[in-house]
Parts: sequence; structure tokens; C-alpha cells
Amino acid sequence: MDLPVFILNSVLLGVGLAMDAFSVSLANGLNEPKMRLGRMCVIAGVFGAFQAIMPMIGWVIVHTAVHYFSVIDRFIPWIALALLAFIGGKMLYEGIKNRHSEAEKPAVGFWGLIVQGVATSIDALSVGFTIADYDLSRAITAALIIAAVTFVICMIGLVLGKKVGTKLAWKASVLGGVILIAIGIEIFISGLIK
Repeated sequence: MDLPVFILNSVLLGVGLAMDAFSVSLANGLNEPKMRLGRMCVIAGVFGAFQAIMPMIGWVIVHTAVHYFSVIDRFIPWIALALLAFIGGKMLYEGIKNRHSEAEKPAVGFWGLIVQGVATSIDALSVGFTIADYDLSRAITAALIIAAVTFVICMIGLVLGKKVGTKLAWKASVLGGVILIAIGIEIFISGLIK
């Protein structure tokens, strides 16, 4: 995979995975309309950190398995397609289902933020499975790009949440689902071609 495609895929993975965190950031911004910039950076940073850590955990698990069981290698495109289609489909379903509901105002204390970070990044664990053919430096770079994209998107979510509330949350979930499904298809097709 050449560098521009790698960067584009990493950015798009970041966008797709950050949509849950974006929705929660909207709610956090609504819940704390006078939130200061430092607090916004901490919240966005926590979401970004979890979005970077989870794919690396998944990568280590699968990379180790692939190293010892090379027969798994040919199934990675199928696994990536299945995982990303499932996660993307779930996000699409939840976004469409919740388009008319008011989001609950979450607690934004330390432990509440940690729980939000884990909950919004759990899907990112499976991204480690989809990038198993990357070497360590590419996996770390992809995780850092995902974290940076998540940070920016969460900052936008916090600002918008302070201004307009959670009316955009369901659209973000639908967009994230579509992006993840598209990436799954691209990884699948690329895996079959190589």
C-alpha cells in the first residue's frame, strides 16, 4: 500500500471510529455550555488516546496470531470486511433508530470520562484486526493518525454541542457507519487483489 492510500485509509478510519466520540462530545458540550478550552482538550485527548490504544491492542493480538499461525493471513480481508461491516451496520442502525430521540446528558467527571472513552473506542479494538498486515511502525502511525483525527473531531463536537446541542448526533453515527463499511469493502477488495 503506497503512502497516500495508507494516510487516507488511516484518516478515514479515524473519522469513522470517532463518530461515537463525536456524539458523546456533542452531549458533553451541551451538558457543560461554559466548558473551558483546557477541559475540552482533556476530553478530546482522552477520546483520542483510547482510539489509539485500542487498535494497537487488536494489532498486537492479531499480529502475534498471524506470526504463529500464518494460515490466518489469507482470511484477514474477510475478517476485516465482516468486522467493519458489522460495526458500520450497527452504527447506521443506531443512528437511524435514534434520530428523533433526545440524547441523555452524560456525567463528565473523571470516571465518567474514562467510561465514555472506553465505550466509544471499543469498536476500535477490531481495527487492530483489520490492520494486521501493517508492520509495527505503520500500525503505530495509523493509531496516531486515528488519535489526531479523533481529537479534532471531538473538539468540533464539544464546540458544536455548546452551541447547537445533540441534533447532529444521529447523522454523525450514520456517516461513521457508512465510512466504516466503505473501508471494510476497500480492505476486502485490496486483500483479494494482492
